[in-house]
Amino acid sequence: MDNILKKIIKDKKTEVKNKKELFSLDLIKKYPLYKRKTISLKSNLNSSKSGIIAEFKRRSPSKKNINLDLSIYDVAKSYEKNGACGMSILTDIKYFGGSLEDLIQARSNSNLPLLRKEFIIDKYQIHESKAFGADIILLIASILSKKQIIEFSSIAKNIDLEVLIEVHNELELDKSLVKNIDFIGVNNRDLKTFDVNIDVSKKLSSKIPDNYLKVSESGIKSIKDIKILKAYGFKGFLIGENFMKSNSPGIELNNFVKNIEE
Repeated sequence: MDNILKKIIKDKKTEVKNKKELFSLDLIKKYPLYKRKTISLKSNLNSSKSGIIAEFKRRSPSKKNINLDLSIYDVAKSYEKNGACGMSILTDIKYFGGSLEDLIQARSNSNLPLLRKEFIIDKYQIHESKAFGADIILLIASILSKKQIIEFSSIAKNIDLEVLIEVHNELELDKSLVKNIDFIGVNNRDLKTFDVNIDVSKKLSSKIPDNYLKVSESGIKSIKDIKILKAYGFKGFLIGENFMKSNSPGIELNNFVKNIEE
């Protein structure tokens, strides 16, 4: 695990510990959104021609500030209107400038399935995701054991959440092929160097069994990239920076969708 990731996980453990002391699991299970019926990203991807999961991300450790001026309330509606299959929301505060409030804002103004993109290290965060309006959780294979992947994906399924697991290599993929996973997300970004190459998705595609939906993440910059990845069996394409660096992410998304569907 690289240094920045180690730092994020160390801080995340402290953050979760503090949250548990302030807001008990029993309490968050009483939040109104915890009882809502979730919206299926799986269903959306299976019926979509574009397969785009549009991301809302203000900043990142590798790029620093991407766009601090946009309202997630407006972007969520714009993504929905312009053809996204789902929306990914970074909720880490310290490193990505996100929050759980972003999840609530997006949920209140959109009917898209929402993926909570977070460093999940504790089952508390899975229940928290449901309580704040998420439909899908992200699990990161590089920071979890196989035992944790089995446990966390099972908890998610029990509360009607879909599960996307992110992998970077064959070793991580092998431990991720468990029954409650819906999507295998191949991250094309090397977390040690932050270099991006869609060849990572191409290389792993044949090793992903057909019962998992394939999602390619990071570094997708053109329609050509999507068409290449579709030929390798990918159904979903998680794109953030390409849209977020614009002042009108929904319009940028629309240009992508139109060109893919032509």
